[in-house]
Amino acid sequence: MNTNFLDALKQRRTIYNLGKNVTLPETDINHLIKSAIRESPTAFNNQTLRAVILYGKKHDQLWDIVANRLKSEVPTEEIYAGTKQKVDSFKAGFGTILYFTDQSVVADYEKQVPLYATNFEAWAEQGLGGAQQNVWTALSENKIGASLQHYNPLIDGEVRIAFDIPTNWVLRAQMPFGSIEAPAVAKTYLEDDKRFRVLNKLYLSILNFLMGMFFYKFKFIVKSQ
Repeated sequence: MNTNFLDALKQRRTIYNLGKNVTLPETDINHLIKSAIRESPTAFNNQTLRAVILYGKKHDQLWDIVANRLKSEVPTEEIYAGTKQKVDSFKAGFGTILYFTDQSVVADYEKQVPLYATNFEAWAEQGLGGAQQNVWTALSENKIGASLQHYNPLIDGEVRIAFDIPTNWVLRAQMPFGSIEAPAVAKTYLEDDKRFRVLNKLYLSILNFLMGMFFYKFKFIVKSQ
């Protein structure tokens, strides 16, 4: 069994301690991100995901927007100090990917395929999640750490103005990335028997047999009464 892909998934972790010591050229990083998104599946191949990649001053500007916006939300300076420290750890990275959903595409498909109209919002989110996983793993394979953040919708308006975002693009997540300055903490896993069920012919045969025995016994008891 080939486990190369599983090994890559295991290597992908949430990295909070980011730095700017990235040796891969920006053009190569852009290629990784674009290719991972391009090859990710979407419902009806409607390709609802949009992305903006920020470097340098634009990257810094985003996290300044986040920090300033949060200052008006937290109740005390003490709490804000901790919040600012966390935001600064993202700003310390090399760049950020902004993920958006093109709502105009979602709306078009709701009209084109009315039978599934109520599903297209959820399907857009599923496509977004798959693409994020693929981008994250591609970066990890190139020794670039990342995490996934969600400061939307608090920052939506300022982000739209700062980076000239079309009105039909709705911000869904932010992915700061950079050099891995400290490893991720140990990951814990829920027990398999709480997450998975594997059904096969033998299992179904046994289940059918047991159900048959139950109903036979129940029928016999009813007759006896």
